[in-house]
Amino acid sequence: MKRLIKTLVVGIFLLVASVLPVLSNVFAEEVKVSMIVSPPTNKLVLLPGETYEGYITVTGANQNTRDVDYIVSVKPYGLNTDADGRADYQSPNFEKRTNYNSIVDWITIKNNTGTVSPNATNKVYYSIDVPEDVATGGQYATLMVSQDNSKAEEDGDVRIQNIFQVASIIYAEITGETRNTGEIVDNNVPAFLFDGSKFEATSYVKNTGNVHTEAEYTLQVWPLFSGEEICTNEEDPTKSLVFPDTEKYHAESCSLPAVGIFNVKQTVKIFDQVSTVERMVIVCPVWLLFIVIFAILLAIFYVVAKAKKRKED
Repeated sequence: MKRLIKTLVVGIFLLVASVLPVLSNVFAEEVKVSMIVSPPTNKLVLLPGETYEGYITVTGANQNTRDVDYIVSVKPYGLNTDADGRADYQSPNFEKRTNYNSIVDWITIKNNTGTVSPNATNKVYYSIDVPEDVATGGQYATLMVSQDNSKAEEDGDVRIQNIFQVASIIYAEITGETRNTGEIVDNNVPAFLFDGSKFEATSYVKNTGNVHTEAEYTLQVWPLFSGEEICTNEEDPTKSLVFPDTEKYHAESCSLPAVGIFNVKQTVKIFDQVSTVERMVIVCPVWLLFIVIFAILLAIFYVVAKAKKRKED
């Protein structure tokens, strides 16, 4: 019986000893790999009938522990919509086809696969054949660089793979009779706040044209009885890209003192449309509001009590 137990223990030990190196190799491969694609955006002006030649670069991150195989594909670029039916600029869509991403069919990638070592850089060349009869306006696509695990699978390489994707977005303007029109749907500055550190002036702009543009946002804040600005971006307005036929939400923020009355001015611009809102903003924390209400009630009680006493006298 003892000999059987001893044989069993030795067998388990040998099994574990043979499996551990394999497991260590597997877990050693559980390292995140990444690539850097440049430029992240390509802003192009294209002519109907022309062929544009360009390239992007793929660089292996220096923290990579091995070479990375990749594959490059062309995807549409668009936006999902939020609950209100507006374009959700935080949620890009790489599948939905529209009139504004027909450029996907015009792009050819010349070397769509490759291998990049840590800190090394490869060039990926592509061409855009613009049709003669294409409509003018904006066209948008994505050059998607994805980790390619097919070679490892073919070689029977046992490793834990990480799915990794990075994109270079093409913003193209087809020259011709572009329509540069837009409207400012909402420009709002709140009048009262409990917490000045959370102050935001918000707006919605709508691009009704057929080409992308940058909306501009300027925010200026100064105390009620002073001309010294607390915050301003007047000399360098915030700019935000707005796609054709979409409505975009934007919030411009500034940290205000805990208590005070301030003058606030927000200017929003898209194409030739400009909206300016100026408003007095009161910042009053909850505790101060309770004190004010208590003081008002106390004053009312005092006036009523005094009037009652006069009546009795």
